[in-house]
Amino acid sequence: MLVVVLYITFVFSVRALTADTEKERRRVVHVLEDDTGAVIVQTAPGKVVTHRGGSITLPCRYHHEPEDIDPSRIRIKWTKVTDALQFEDVFVALGRQQRVFGKYRSRVFLEEAGPGDASVIIQNVTLDDYGRYECEVTNDMEDDTGFVNLDLEGVVFPYYPQFGRYKLNYLQAEDACKQQDAILASHSQLHKAWLEGLDWCNAGWLEDGSVQYPISHPRDQCGRKDTPAGVRNYGYRHKEDERYDAFCFTSKLNGKVYFLKRFKKVNYAEAAKACVRDGSVIAKVGQLYAAWKFQLLDRCEAGWLEDGSIRYPIVNPRARCGGDWPGVRHLGFPEKKFRLYGVYCFRRKLEETGTTKSPMMKNSSSLTENSTLSAQ
Repeated sequence: MLVVVLYITFVFSVRALTADTEKERRRVVHVLEDDTGAVIVQTAPGKVVTHRGGSITLPCRYHHEPEDIDPSRIRIKWTKVTDALQFEDVFVALGRQQRVFGKYRSRVFLEEAGPGDASVIIQNVTLDDYGRYECEVTNDMEDDTGFVNLDLEGVVFPYYPQFGRYKLNYLQAEDACKQQDAILASHSQLHKAWLEGLDWCNAGWLEDGSVQYPISHPRDQCGRKDTPAGVRNYGYRHKEDERYDAFCFTSKLNGKVYFLKRFKKVNYAEAAKACVRDGSVIAKVGQLYAAWKFQLLDRCEAGWLEDGSIRYPIVNPRARCGGDWPGVRHLGFPEKKFRLYGVYCFRRKLEETGTTKSPMMKNSSSLTENSTLSAQ
């Protein structure tokens, strides 16, 4: 009998952890296979949390009954599972042979913390790494699986392009978020943002193809005043024919957003050139939101962004700075010839040279894309 055990480690933010919280940081999920082949989950699964650019362990352990099994016959496979129940190969190992696939190459390694450890480490986590992963362990004719959810610390923001609201089909919404250094948000991310106070009266696409919008303060123009607060859901819509806005999600930056101090206001072309002369580029909308969330960027001066919009971030609301709530203020898309605003720039951190490799990989045989070890 093959038994897979998932150790779920909770990662918290910079807030101080209480003694009770420290005790709860590690919970165990046992996934057992009985004599009938049924899978029994004994405790509720959790998730691991990191941010863009970080490293995270996707935990998975297994053991055998009986225990005298040749380790070279053990096959470990990790795949990413999408909401459409499609599978993306991540990593596979058979004995000491290992292979990493696609965008995960040079970033995913077997942890190898001891016998029975099937955990993998993902380095330089990206926005696209967010989601659900399956750990499958196979020994000859027996196999068992467990699941780990990888979550990211970040911020959800509503987005519509210069040509107006309700103009994006699903693929256009997905592309619009990517152009602004973000991805389409998930329902859980939007729900969390709503719990934190997000209130937006325009419906937008989510990554699962549904269309939703969060209402914290019910009112007649947003689904009637007498309806309860919550995330309103239009359900799954036709991805090509129907058009809405988008809810995007971004995470911590590998760099810094700043307001470029100048004596004169600039038009869009001058703003972009000014950032380049300062060793930066004009900031994207997602980068400004990330700076507001993680850098606590607070500036009561409107500036150009890469998409031609004018925005400014407010952490501490005050008089003549756009209202009583913190957030990123949006003044629309003026004509790019007007010299009425400043500019927000983004400067990327210098990349470290060389690839960091897990020390446990020294005794393993790493295979290339053309190797014979497959994910099938």
